[in-house]
Amino acid sequence: LPGDAAPPGGGGGHHQPLEAVARWLDEQPRRSVVYVALGSEAPVTAGNIRELAAGLELSGARFLWALRAPRGEPAAALLPGGFERRVAGRGVVVAGWVPQVRVLAHAAVGAFLTHCGWGSTVESLFGFGHPLVMLPFVADQGLIARAMAARGVGVEVPRDDGGGGSFRGADVAAAVRRVMAGEEGDEMARRARELREVVGDRVRQERYVDELVELLQRYKSAHWV
Repeated sequence: LPGDAAPPGGGGGHHQPLEAVARWLDEQPRRSVVYVALGSEAPVTAGNIRELAAGLELSGARFLWALRAPRGEPAAALLPGGFERRVAGRGVVVAGWVPQVRVLAHAAVGAFLTHCGWGSTVESLFGFGHPLVMLPFVADQGLIARAMAARGVGVEVPRDDGGGGSFRGADVAAAVRRVMAGEEGDEMARRARELREVVGDRVRQERYVDELVELLQRYKSAHWV
């Protein structure tokens, strides 16, 4: 996590260099931080950012938020008044780019609040075995979120189908608590690690590919004789 050195301070994270963020992560207990990032292409609105901030505050969880504001709007201006002061010490907001893979690899990170783009899902779940708090924005992300929820490795934040797909901060907080605390959270973390082991087993994956090729060859032979 390279960057200019500066003390991390409290919640005033939008001015923090990445080296200071790395030091803050080093100070947090193992698997205690939710990493929050909604990618660069998700159609996030100012209202979405405010509800997400409210949810992170209500959750009581430690978090590192890589905040990409809608184009033309300063990130800090979108946060609720007094947000940084209220989350000081347990929440850090970084405006713009964050080295996501290196953050996900940090021992302090225990879950990922994500838009469920395929790349982010692969990096978090299959790369590091982190359970997911899922906040999809477009169709394929919703399909991925439902597939991961069905496997018991994450919780999707509910949306208001009758209100343009909006979501509430209280529902974000509830989803974060489910993933980060209690027996349910422990079980999701266990399943996420198991799924990582399965997907990361190259011998097994190569065997699956070989079996698929063999089946296709048999099918072709049976239908072209």
